[in-house]
Amino acid sequence: MLRSALASVRPPLRYNTCARKTFSTTSAWRTINSLHTFSEEEDLLRESVKRFAEDVVGPKVREMDENEMMDPSVINGLFEQGLMGIETNAEHGGAECSFTSAIIAIEELAKVDPSVSVLCDVHNTLVNTVTRKYGTAEQQERWLPQLAQSKLGSFCLSEPASGSDAFALQTRAIKDGSNWIINGSKMWVTNSYEAEVFLVFANIDPSKGYKGITCFLVTKDMGIQIAKKEQKLGIRASSTCMLNFDDLKVPAENVIGGEGLGYKIAIEILNEGRIGIAAQMLGLAQGAFNKAVPYTYERKQFGQAVGTFQGMAFQIAQAAIDLETVRLLTYNAARRKEEGRSFTKEAAMAKYWASVVAQRVSGQAIEWAGGVGFTRETGIEKYWRDSKIGAIYEGTSNIQLQTISKFIQKEYS
Repeated sequence: MLRSALASVRPPLRYNTCARKTFSTTSAWRTINSLHTFSEEEDLLRESVKRFAEDVVGPKVREMDENEMMDPSVINGLFEQGLMGIETNAEHGGAECSFTSAIIAIEELAKVDPSVSVLCDVHNTLVNTVTRKYGTAEQQERWLPQLAQSKLGSFCLSEPASGSDAFALQTRAIKDGSNWIINGSKMWVTNSYEAEVFLVFANIDPSKGYKGITCFLVTKDMGIQIAKKEQKLGIRASSTCMLNFDDLKVPAENVIGGEGLGYKIAIEILNEGRIGIAAQMLGLAQGAFNKAVPYTYERKQFGQAVGTFQGMAFQIAQAAIDLETVRLLTYNAARRKEEGRSFTKEAAMAKYWASVVAQRVSGQAIEWAGGVGFTRETGIEKYWRDSKIGAIYEGTSNIQLQTISKFIQKEYS
């Protein structure tokens, strides 16, 4: 298990350039590390997740994709390995690792199955982080151990009429004594079929606009209804459902972060979540690359390996460059977040470019493998199907470009 494995390298070797840089000495340059420098804890986690993904997830990928259903044993395995509370502290049953550790786990899982990766991503970077960052001490004590050890979480923001314009949501919550009564619906909710804990955003005072939006922690047994399970192009094993709330009674003590502060929570947390999606797309693209490239050196035509022909060799080289740019953008955003520096623009850049490269590289990987790549047997075509969602969820590509352009305008105008 991750927790026991990491115990041997405690205390964690946190990456902290602010504390380590000493520009007043002539040897200062020696303390400045590349973005490929990871702590012993992070390297150990990467190897652990890689083994789990290849040995446990790998044999189930095609069946889960065909059935459009996550295997319960995979979810249980994620909990058993300590991968569902990566940043959660040990007191609450978590692994107490860095944010970058979560990004590493998401990347490694996506190399084998992006569906499993996004399940882990949403649970860690959205649900756990909101509870950990905005929950009261009592809420953390009650919910974080469950989220780290047994109960899958889901993040409920989007609605039929509020996608990119998330704050136009219509779900309402009305105070009733010591409870809130929630009515409305949510769409495109990841993990919702298997989840037991839901973060639901509802407006408690529409007259205040987005400043009435509040975050509620809701459990499935309170009466959440699954209205529809979507059938999708890609990430098919990852459940995406429409949820209905019909006079859903939620205790007032389950308000997260305070009344009317849901908009602030959503904005801040989705910036972190976009780094997670960038990591998912990075792992996806690398997984497709890893499957297709060896084949190009095995397959011979005209007396030589097809991968050695200049046309294909140059495509592979360009794909490797693209993968490296995504890796640098993604881990730069993650490290900036850890250092307490601004990272909104960097997260948008990483998420946007990762989705572009994921589609490009996974599509090329099919072509590199030829007819074999077009079949389901190799699994390469699945990466391409899974890649399309990267340009859509947690902020479309146009939203990312808009975010980036605003920063540029502010800097230069």
